[in-house]
Amino acid sequence: MTGEGEVTGGGASPPGLVDRVARGLAIFGGLFMLAAAIMVTTSVVLRWLFKSGVKGDFEMVQIATAVAVFAFLPLCQLKRGNVFVDTFTLRTPGWLNRGLDRLWDVLYAAFALLIGWRLIVGGIDAIASRTSSMVLAIPIGWAILATGLMAFVLAAVTLVSAQRLSREPS
Repeated sequence: MTGEGEVTGGGASPPGLVDRVARGLAIFGGLFMLAAAIMVTTSVVLRWLFKSGVKGDFEMVQIATAVAVFAFLPLCQLKRGNVFVDTFTLRTPGWLNRGLDRLWDVLYAAFALLIGWRLIVGGIDAIASRTSSMVLAIPIGWAILATGLMAFVLAAVTLVSAQRLSREPS
């Protein structure tokens, strides 16, 4: 996957495929979180009014949050929004900082691939064993598979962000 352009805009070339996928996943994750917030609000109001909330609300929130977090990670990476510690690199030259950032991007991609692979294996196992949530019996394997696929997208995005850093002027 190649991704020309930047998500942040500002006169850069038009967003590439990676940028559009990352933005689309973030919107998808936001919609998941919005649905979870509406469901929690409804459950709280129902508990207040009728002493009984939405059955299994915590299960739906857990699943929605897990999926949303993985949906947000690619855009966060493209915008360089992950937490970093620059205690030792504050006074180092820009070329060295970009080199270190590229190194960490590649390592992040490797870990995202590892996590994605294990999530896919776990999702397939959960589907095969019909693992489901306790109260509502929601099959959780599909959510696990989705997070695994999003981890692969994250790996691709981290490699694109490393490539973009190498194009920046020294």
